[in-house]
Amino acid sequence: MIHNVDIAIVGGGMVGLALAAALEDSELRIALIESRTINTDVTELPDVRVSALNRASENILKNIGVWNDIRNNRLSPYQAMEVWEKDSFAKIDFVAQDIAQPDLGHIIENRVIQSSLLEKVKRCSNVSLFMPAKLTSLNIGESEAWMSLDNEQMLTAKLVVGADGANSWVRHHFNIPLTHWDYGHSAVVANIQTALPHGKVARQIFTPKGPLAFLPFQHSSIADSERLSSIVWSTDPLRAQSLVDMSSEAFSRELTAEFDGKLGLCKLIGEPQVFPLKMRYARDFVLERVALIGDAAHTIHPLAGQGVNLGFLDAACLAEQVIANWKQGQDVGLKRNLRHYERWRKAEAAKMITTMQGFKDLFSGDNPVKKLVRGLGVSAMSYLPGAKDEIIKHALGLKGSLPELAKLGE
Repeated sequence: MIHNVDIAIVGGGMVGLALAAALEDSELRIALIESRTINTDVTELPDVRVSALNRASENILKNIGVWNDIRNNRLSPYQAMEVWEKDSFAKIDFVAQDIAQPDLGHIIENRVIQSSLLEKVKRCSNVSLFMPAKLTSLNIGESEAWMSLDNEQMLTAKLVVGADGANSWVRHHFNIPLTHWDYGHSAVVANIQTALPHGKVARQIFTPKGPLAFLPFQHSSIADSERLSSIVWSTDPLRAQSLVDMSSEAFSRELTAEFDGKLGLCKLIGEPQVFPLKMRYARDFVLERVALIGDAAHTIHPLAGQGVNLGFLDAACLAEQVIANWKQGQDVGLKRNLRHYERWRKAEAAKMITTMQGFKDLFSGDNPVKKLVRGLGVSAMSYLPGAKDEIIKHALGLKGSLPELAKLGE
């Protein structure tokens, strides 16, 4: 049997699910193809994979109807952020009240976001789920794409969306070139209990070995959550592997020292994990009857936590473009009809990649002269009128070119 749909989304991660949910109110027929069964179990201890969602992502999730589910499950708002350099006077902080905001974002487990989105998509009458199922072939015809799955099912679609992550099968299948480089870092992620409460403040220290972020949890379902944080510890790959191979006690001592003892003694909770960090930027976000979103199109350094926020904006922008084309009676899969999406998102991704690389380069190395320049520059930023506000408003997704779904509804 051949299933005929308008849009086939390959990948049931957070971004692919968000796109499917964003298309609910259209009459478009959607297929979502995911290679594995999604684990929706929410354990007492938070998962180590978390995201720092900004206001734009919050608005997208509100407008597609999943924010309340996430809030009822588990999310942790933070009201301030402190950033400093080890052994330097370079320091800057951001406070939500200073820009008349209730918070600077939310720390949420990826599993919680994905689970809420999946439940939403299951309720969408225009979405068919193929899970678990893998693409085995994909061919582009004149007016549609033809797909075969490993369960012997076949589909046709006017548009195929690659939302299948950094190692995208869709991107590889079409040999879409990448601009890429290795950041020379791996990220160690873990849950940490600290002696002192975090006070709903996100903290990041830059050290000669790489940045270390403490992301605060605060939820009634988590015991003693005011002392529980998720860390993202970026360092060279050999050191990262040695850290996860350490005993819990040795890891905790190393972490406490690296973090300047800011919250007192640190204690590792559960098992740490390690992930390589690479920048990727697809040359094409759009081909004939193909579009890329999320990590399939771009990956960036996690030091500012903007990766998933970029992905949600991709999903919202593509949904906006597709619905506009459909309402005008245009073919939703033609490359020329998706040019606006590609120009829009490539420009935003390129700006974010450049910004993240600039931050990384700025805080790399421990040359005394460079540290002095950094200290002076960061201090000046703290005192220049409006400079901090502009930075945090852009990071929150309160400024810039935004799709309608990323704006607060009436």
